[in-house]
Amino acid sequence: MWVGNTDSPQLDPAEPEEVVAAIAPNGRPNLFPLPEPEETWACEVAVIGGSLGGVAAAAHAMQAGATTCLLELTPWLGGQISSQGVSAIDESLAMRRLENYSPTWANFKRLIAEQPIDLPEWVAQPDLQTVADVNSCWVGKLCFPPKAGAIAAQKLLETAAQQAPESRWETAIAFKGATFDDTGREITAIHAVRRTPRNPDYRPTGRFSRELAQWYSWSADDTFTKTPVRLEPPPGLRMLVIDATDTGELVGWAGIPHRLGSESRATTQEVHAGDFDNPDCTQAFTYPFMVALRDDAGASLATLRQVEPEYSREEHRRRFDVSGIPLLTGRSFFNYRRIVSTTRNDPFAATPAPGDMTAVNWNPGNDWSWMNPPLILTEEQLAASGQRQNWMGGLSAIALRHAEDHALLFAEWLLENHATPDFPFAYLAGTDSPMGTASGLSIMPYIRESRRILAQPAYGQSEFMMLEPDIRKDLPGGRDFSPTKVTFTHYPVDFHGCLYRNGEPTGEASSAPTLEANIRPIEIPLESLIPQGVDNVLIGGKGFAVSHIVNAATRIHYGEWNVGAAAGAIAAYLTQPNTPNTPAEIVPSGSMPTLQTYLIDQGLRLDW
Repeated sequence: MWVGNTDSPQLDPAEPEEVVAAIAPNGRPNLFPLPEPEETWACEVAVIGGSLGGVAAAAHAMQAGATTCLLELTPWLGGQISSQGVSAIDESLAMRRLENYSPTWANFKRLIAEQPIDLPEWVAQPDLQTVADVNSCWVGKLCFPPKAGAIAAQKLLETAAQQAPESRWETAIAFKGATFDDTGREITAIHAVRRTPRNPDYRPTGRFSRELAQWYSWSADDTFTKTPVRLEPPPGLRMLVIDATDTGELVGWAGIPHRLGSESRATTQEVHAGDFDNPDCTQAFTYPFMVALRDDAGASLATLRQVEPEYSREEHRRRFDVSGIPLLTGRSFFNYRRIVSTTRNDPFAATPAPGDMTAVNWNPGNDWSWMNPPLILTEEQLAASGQRQNWMGGLSAIALRHAEDHALLFAEWLLENHATPDFPFAYLAGTDSPMGTASGLSIMPYIRESRRILAQPAYGQSEFMMLEPDIRKDLPGGRDFSPTKVTFTHYPVDFHGCLYRNGEPTGEASSAPTLEANIRPIEIPLESLIPQGVDNVLIGGKGFAVSHIVNAATRIHYGEWNVGAAAGAIAAYLTQPNTPNTPAEIVPSGSMPTLQTYLIDQGLRLDW
């Protein structure tokens, strides 16, 4: 097994040494070790990642009748609406005004609003029982405790599975790799490991940097038992695989062609791209946390003061700022992502009441933008670390730790500098934490940018990728994707940019952000979901074929949901008789009009 918390895990010296080729004859990684599975699941559609896109993919595949399997690393389904703590739906102003969402997205939001909530005893409001009873924020129209998002995702899958009763899904199960056929073009099995807490009262620490290796390891330890699991197609059938992870884990592990970080103008020809390619420069990632309007007699502040960061408090604090916006009243910092309003007063004008809670996801606050080191390991780093043979998430534990420290220190700074006797703040951790963790941080960070595939030739590119002119009204050169569109979204180009600690150039597209008035409805074509070099994979999350700039407009809740929904419905379509054999054959076979009608029938929306 891999042990320790380093960025380049080391083999346990107790393991017997064995020489195994890193790359198999088919050009794909050799898994080692690969324990015999204790469970085998039969899947027509396998979804890796129970992110928001993964939940949408699995639900749409199952409702269409495809036997579907889904694996989720964390204890909660839903990704950014649950385990990543961004339980405040953010949508474009135009879409909020027009309400032109897909039927399935509108239904899912209604499902979230119906979910029960579990508030701490000190709230003392027995009539507050559902999300709808406490929903009042101004970032959007729906804010809620993260666990409600996870419960809604579970209920959505349970309903969809009525049409595909042999389907199954699990949380607390890590992707470990795949088996390909002899050509290296088709995945024939997915390998994973389930962890089961030995203590039934186990609660995630909320310091993912410390649990990363433990969650991905094949080996049992004092905290978890482990069960190897294999996903494979039913006898005589093929399996469609959807990568819906937030970092493109399958893409990274398998070496599927992709881009990481920012691209230069020379690479993409985008007018607002950076000066040079930089794979380090993905958007900032964030550990959200919750603050309540509550007097806890300084207990939570005392706990936060015990944090011992690697970088000094002063260095972290130089980036903290909540000026330029009211702290409490009206369109304020607190009301922005208020997940619990005990009075449901007007978030645009009123002051929060005692017991109210807000989710903190703040750019000059708990965003971690420093790339020393970057979060997502590059191709070279993966090869050097041995993770292609023993996948451990493809992330930097050091970057995760710095981001955790930064978030905790921002909470400390808020309580020290902005709480008053009339409006005391409490940082919520442990049993009081809506995040479900001991530390009070989200289970996983909110990851804004993934590995992004380079798709097959289409629309005049040898390696298709949606580019800045394709989404901007005010730039020439945008392409018409309507012949092969499978979904759409809309949002400003919203950057949470990258930095180096010593201030050296980053290659960030710093001039690219723009208001939604300059963004046209973003049509997402089928080709953007189909990677190169593998025949039975679709992308169902942030990692579809977009540039660094375009990702800044497609990464939000509705964009991720729609990409996942389209991938799931397309996969289900391909399991039916008299359809193309692979996703790449849909357009050449003339099946696109039939597929678009099918997607609409499955509850997607293709037009603005």
